Amino acid sequence: MTDVVAIAQRIQQESRTLDQVRQALHQVIVGQEELIDGLLIALLADGHVLLEGLPGLAKSLAVSSLARAVGGRFRRIQFTPDLLPADLVGTHVYNPKTGEFSVKEGPVFSNLVLADEINRAPAKVQSALLEAMQERQVSLAGETRALPDPFLVLATQNPVEQEGTYSLPEAQVDRFLLKIVVGYPTKDDEKKIIDRMAMTSARTEVPTVTSLAAIQQCRQLLDTVYVDDKVKSYVVDLVFATRKPEEYGLAKLKPLILYGASPRASIGLTRAARARAFLAGRGYVQPQDVKAVGYAVLRHRVLTTYEAEAEDIGSEQVLAQVFDTVPVP
Repeated sequence: MTDVVAIAQRIQQESRTLDQVRQALHQVIVGQEELIDGLLIALLADGHVLLEGLPGLAKSLAVSSLARAVGGRFRRIQFTPDLLPADLVGTHVYNPKTGEFSVKEGPVFSNLVLADEINRAPAKVQSALLEAMQERQVSLAGETRALPDPFLVLATQNPVEQEGTYSLPEAQVDRFLLKIVVGYPTKDDEKKIIDRMAMTSARTEVPTVTSLAAIQQCRQLLDTVYVDDKVKSYVVDLVFATRKPEEYGLAKLKPLILYGASPRASIGLTRAARARAFLAGRGYVQPQDVKAVGYAVLRHRVLTTYEAEAEDIGSEQVLAQVFDTVPVP
């Protein structure tokens, strides 16, 4: 019992580190709570994030600000149709003075990598990025090189303009822990944005409020967040309801779901729920933590059929019925 209390107290104390990061981000980002929460959860749970939203919604600003707040190395890569894998991972460079080759590491060798408009790069580039995302390493000049730790890919894509884009492979999409849909701000928030950003003198720089070492300590503590068997069963039931909806009284969803979520979704849902509990200063996961991160973890892992598309039903509507039907412990 003493150990449980001590762990809970330490989690509450260490969660203040993430609170400082949140406050630093709010110095430049107005509103967008779901975006900021998602970035902090991904940072804590060591997962990549896919940000989908129209231009001008502070996606890139949020990522670069997060890197400054934690003191990490940040690189932004603009994905274009003519991008090459070497532009991402690096290349061999010949030195005519010494007659030797040296390795020049690419921008992927950073702590936080912003892959801007990720769906504009061809398959070879996506393949190189997939290795980096999954294995935390790249193959360069015949050698395998480890990437920095922590290493996060935060990718953006525009949901409207599809000309000159490539659909991301499902295997790569599944590697993203979260898919966050970034929406428009409210009227009050937009007024605050005008006051803060419309004048050059009003712009503020995000301070460095913590270190990567402190973030690593929080990550090590994340595994001590308690997950009850009932909560684990709830996670499994949610995932299985996307695979076999008829077993959960959702037979009407069966013709709408092409593929349900994979076991990676169960792992991601548990880790993200743990991270949310950690951010709240709790040493245990509640069912509400699972529901709160559920859409971001599952929306890109549930594929709908042509029939669903014809009826204008997407994964969001499918998941809404799953969360409304599967009993909460």
